[in-house]
Order: sequence, then structure tokens, then C-alpha cells
Amino acid sequence: MFNPAEVVPEFICDIGTKKGEKIDYAIMRDGVVQMLIEAKQIGTPLTLENAGQLVRYFHVSNARIGVLTNGQYWNFYTDLDKPNIMDEKPFLRLNLLDVDPYTLPELKKLTKSAFDLESVLVAAEELKYVSAVKAEIAKEFTEPGEDFVRLFATRVYEGSLTAKMREFFLGITRKAVTQFVNDRVNERLKSALGSQGAVVGAAPVTGPTPQPEVDTGEENSEGNGEGSRGIETTVEEVEAYNIVRAIVVSEVSLERIAGRDTKSHFSVLFDNTNRKPICRFRFNARQKYLGLIDGEKNEVKVPIENVEQIYDHMDAIRATVHAYLG
Repeated sequence: MFNPAEVVPEFICDIGTKKGEKIDYAIMRDGVVQMLIEAKQIGTPLTLENAGQLVRYFHVSNARIGVLTNGQYWNFYTDLDKPNIMDEKPFLRLNLLDVDPYTLPELKKLTKSAFDLESVLVAAEELKYVSAVKAEIAKEFTEPGEDFVRLFATRVYEGSLTAKMREFFLGITRKAVTQFVNDRVNERLKSALGSQGAVVGAAPVTGPTPQPEVDTGEENSEGNGEGSRGIETTVEEVEAYNIVRAIVVSEVSLERIAGRDTKSHFSVLFDNTNRKPICRFRFNARQKYLGLIDGEKNEVKVPIENVEQIYDHMDAIRATVHAYLG
């Protein structure tokens, strides 16, 4: 970002009679605009109505990627619907306070070292609709609509679907959806404990990924030697594990990050060894603690209220990874 030939702040984008308009940032390669970025104040809604300059200049520039951000949320656009006209809906969304690991391989394609415009554009259409469908599924699971309720009610109920019965099946559908999601999560957690499958929400990576495994007691720092009896990996621990993976992916391949659960804590490990802990989660008591590892490999317990506060300690977590790399 310190190379003015690659990142141009306040990029002038005169269009017709409009003179002196500026885009916050233009990303260049070989003197050609590749991406345009418009930055808004944190908390500002990301709507195209308040991003007029980005929409207008996208139309007349060589850029195929438009980015609208308020610091926390990042929306990535291209021109899938009409050539040279920026789409109304982004093909990729990023929330830095709730990183979706599935977006990371696509974001890598936009980095300087791996920038491949054609690959991005090929994947953009699928990403756009997968993202949109996921949002609709989440909406239906949270607040089932009438069509969603009717779809399943007519399959299990042979009587007339009166207003009273629709109201009845609305409650039934909500309960069934909640139980279905919980059952699937528990299945994935059991699979993760047995190293039979991927961690819930884990990002797809190239090659084998070390999976969270039940501690055998042989290398357990607590020295309890009790094996896997009584160990239960919670959804919150899995969420925290994926947050740490999202934090360190900028420093090291995810193939070198693994998780291991014990009765007292969940450890995130470098190269899948207890001798190289990155951090620990101590979530079994009322007060949750994030265990950070200092330069002497001592654990410093930091109280946290929720897993999102792990992002407040990104520098310390990355410093631990750097120490193992160094």
C-alpha cells in the first residue's frame, strides 16, 4: 500500500461534465486499474445509493472489481449481470468480526501475490448465488415464511391447511428446524472428536488438514491421563477454533493448524503438537478465558465474554505463530 504505482489514494475519476470526483483507492497493475475501493465511515450501511462514485466510475474504467467497505464489512462487486455495469449485489461479502472461513480461498485470489482476475471472475457467479441462497436459507431457518411452512406441512399433514393449522405448523416448523440444526452440529462435533471429518465451519484447504482430536492423556499438560472419557467439544469451542484459524491464515498455511480437546481446555496447536500451543480456550466455567502463549511458552489467561473478543488479541496470537516459524 506504500507503492503509489500500485495503490493510488484519492484517484481522480472525471466523467463527462463531472470533474474532480475521486475514488478513495485504486489498485493498479502495470499502470492499469484493476480494482476500485470506496471506503465509508465505520457503521455506515453499505448500499449502492451512497456509493455513486464507485458505480459511475466502474462503468468507464478498466476495473472489473469494485469494493465497498466501512472497515468492518467488505462487499466485492463485478459485472456479471451487464458488461461494464457494476452489479447491484456483491459476489463476495466479508465481515472482519465474523469471518466465514469458506471465503478465505476466494479472498486469496485477490491478494497481490496470487491475483488472478480470470479465476476470480469465473468463481464470482457461483459465489454470488451461493451467498444469496445461504442468506435466504438462514432467513427461513430464523423466521420461516409461509411458503416454507406450507412446503413441509403439506408433506406430513393430509387435512386442509386452514389459518389455524398454518399457525400450528409455523411453531412446529421452527422447532423442527432448530432440532435439525442441533442434530447436525452434534454429528459434526462427534466426527471431529474422532478425527473422522472436518471441523464445523473449517475452511477448505489443499491437501490433508489436521483435525481436532481427543487428547490421549500422553502429552496432556494437565497430566490427567484419563483419555477421552467425559470430553465434550462445544459449538463455542469450534467457533473459537475457526476464529483463530482465520486470524493466523495470513501468516501460515492452515494445514499446520490443529485443535485438540481435553477435559480442562481446548488447545489450538502448531504442527499438531502439544509442545507448540498457539492458544487455549478455557470455556468450561462461568467465566471464559482465552489462554495466550508468551515467549517462554507460559500461558496468560485473559477473561473474555464471548468468542468474538478473540479478535482483540490477534497480534498476540500471530506473534506466537511467528515465534514457532522463526
